[in-house]
Amino acid sequence: MRVIISAGGTGGHIYPALAIINKIKEKEPDSDILYIGTTDRMEKDLIPSLGYKYEALEVRGLKRKLTIDNIKTIICFVTAIKRAKQIIKDFNPDVVIGCGGYVTAPVIYAAKKLGKKTFIHEQNSVVGLANKFLAKYTDKIGVSFESTIKDFPSNKAILTGNPCSEKALTIKASSKKELGVDENKKLVLIVMGSLGSKSINDKIFSFINKFKNENYSVIIVTGNSYYEKVKDKKVPDNVKVVPFIYEMPSVMKITDLIVTRAGASTMSEITALEIPAIFIPSPYVVNNHQYKNALDLVNQNAGIMLEEKDLSDISLINLIDNTLDDKDKLKEIKTNLKKIGIKDSSTRIYNILKDLIINDRKFY
Repeated sequence: MRVIISAGGTGGHIYPALAIINKIKEKEPDSDILYIGTTDRMEKDLIPSLGYKYEALEVRGLKRKLTIDNIKTIICFVTAIKRAKQIIKDFNPDVVIGCGGYVTAPVIYAAKKLGKKTFIHEQNSVVGLANKFLAKYTDKIGVSFESTIKDFPSNKAILTGNPCSEKALTIKASSKKELGVDENKKLVLIVMGSLGSKSINDKIFSFINKFKNENYSVIIVTGNSYYEKVKDKKVPDNVKVVPFIYEMPSVMKITDLIVTRAGASTMSEITALEIPAIFIPSPYVVNNHQYKNALDLVNQNAGIMLEEKDLSDISLINLIDNTLDDKDKLKEIKTNLKKIGIKDSSTRIYNILKDLIINDRKFY
């Protein structure tokens, strides 16, 4: 299989793309993969470091208000389409995949204009601008949330889940001993995405000593940049502070309760691994989509939400205590997560790609 895949900007787009690549390579080891990303975001270094072919497009996001910058963005977009067409002609893929971020818009558009089969994936419960635009230029659309199907043409949208969920299931679990926490206590994991959150960290570290009387262990993942600020701070014996955990699902698998943002990839791992969660959605993201992501689970009694504006020592610690102590509530959440969780997302997407390619070849 010859595949071009594009995703950019954040881990929420890039990691699902990598999960799809991994599945393709698992099923067809001789597949040739080309990744198209941006010139200046995290994928430009990450993807080449993993050994994949990489092409960069200079693109920028469209402002939601009418500004002079949008004229420059449109010019950049047109130039990126021309460059994407040339890359696609040279590589001659069987299928072109977009996993979100504005870099995918010129890539998928160019591919469709060249008559290539295309697939896009929407991770969030609120459709991003790029995918809104691309809906009419793609053959099939994978969605992570059933509630999102209605936002796309009904003959294109398919519930696939988020491919990060399937990858999470394959990662080996850590042990509490390895992590340096009490093996006889429940574990609470507090993590606000791969980069962390300064606003949440500031609040938690202002009352971190209040965890000392709790009968559970706490691991706080600060993010690399914030860790330098707190690494020498004295914390209670039952609290461990780390900058980053590379394979987060390995720790999630032995976690009794996770306190986290409501990014799409994290939520897919939570549902697949059936981990009770307290979501603190980021209020700083486009269209407040993390709140809507979290609400999707909360409405199905499969998660708990605490808005950042309501976060305090009393609200958070009481919520953790009450949740861990309520065995019936924990059981209900896990049962509902099991109903919702999609454990074969990458496989579903691979099968869609194969169908697109096979059906395309029937015409030759």
